[in-house]
Amino acid sequence: MAGLCAAARARELGAAPFVLEKGGRAGGSMLLSSCVVWRHRAFDDFRAECPGGDPVLQRLVFEQLDEGLAWLEQLGAPVVERETGNPRTTGFRFDPAGLTAALVDASGGDIRFGGVPEGDDPPLILATGGFQGDPELVARHIAPAAPLRLRANPWSAGDGLRLGLGRGGSVSAGMDEFYGRNMPDADFVEEDFVRQAQLYGRYARVFNEQGEEFFPGEVSWSENDLVQATARQAGARAWYVVDEAALEERVRGRPVSDFVAAAPTRTAPGDLPFAAPAGAVAAVRVKPGITHTIGGLRVDERARVVGVEGLYAAGADAGGIAAGGYASGLAAALVLGRIAAETAVSEN
Repeated sequence: MAGLCAAARARELGAAPFVLEKGGRAGGSMLLSSCVVWRHRAFDDFRAECPGGDPVLQRLVFEQLDEGLAWLEQLGAPVVERETGNPRTTGFRFDPAGLTAALVDASGGDIRFGGVPEGDDPPLILATGGFQGDPELVARHIAPAAPLRLRANPWSAGDGLRLGLGRGGSVSAGMDEFYGRNMPDADFVEEDFVRQAQLYGRYARVFNEQGEEFFPGEVSWSENDLVQATARQAGARAWYVVDEAALEERVRGRPVSDFVAAAPTRTAPGDLPFAAPAGAVAAVRVKPGITHTIGGLRVDERARVVGVEGLYAAGADAGGIAAGGYASGLAAALVLGRIAAETAVSEN
């Protein structure tokens, strides 16, 4: 998202950008997502939900997202829904393939596959998508107890972070945080990223392998706090245990029973490794799937990597925006990608 938005905006401003795409196709993890691009309705809510984030960058995303959404639609990106289904947020849901195609076309189509940046010639905009695809970096910064399953494209493996740090950049807040979903503790493929996500933790009783209810207080609406807490348990696993009332609750228009039915690790309460609570009718063993990292390179309000001339970062490479909570990674990628292009063109 960030790299294609940056290239499309740079071309619009008269530059001749090209995209170095490490993988074999355009679109990154954006192409694999539900493609809802959103912001909080009130800035105070953004701050309250992501208190560790950089308030200057958060303000940019909050104030410039609506313009960015209109820009995407002007480029021909197909809008599927003009609301998020969440009263706390506002934004659009795009068709992922259509959005990717529109951005590729607007960027000029000069996408060079299979490579990573080399040399020191500025300007360079880093938009490699975070470091979730590198197990060693994830273990070092986020989840030392057990490996996490990758719920993203396989190419976002910290290339931008390493390059930026190697040139004198520094890290943002939130290096130990990530956005993800608790997924069934089984193998899954890209087509399962959205369908099999278990999004009903706030309606379940949640236990670790020892039968302990490890999450204190209420689970947030995003459930990202529960996902990160699961990553810190032994084996990075948990059990969602539900009763009849929970099965009838609805999340994103689907009954919880549909989510449970989609999980290959669902089981009867009597087969749990601990005594099932009264009223339990089903259980699902889950493990976090990491979608993108929250920490990354520290950037300023013009998307410049702090301390490095001619180097810019956007998307998950620009870290710390959602530190302490959860916000739309696609929204930050859209806004910072456009800003990075505008800065790079004006300064070079």
